[in-house]
Amino acid sequence: MGIHYDYKSTKGNKLMEKQAKRERKLAEKKAKRLAKEGPKKEEEKEPALDPNKPISLDFLTNPNKE
Repeated sequence: MGIHYDYKSTKGNKLMEKQAKRERKLAEKKAKRLAKEGPKKEEEKEPALDPNKPISLDFLTNPNKE
């Protein structure tokens, strides 16, 4: 019988505890995933086209040629 009187008064606290537990688990998962992946490496970006250099037909037809 005491459970019925106690339910509404403790409902808010229980919900906050549940949310805190959920957030803690998500934070642990995120930390574990980041540790497993390791540090992120920046991808090497190809240099942009030089605006002072004219674009030739050879460059347009075979851009991989160096």
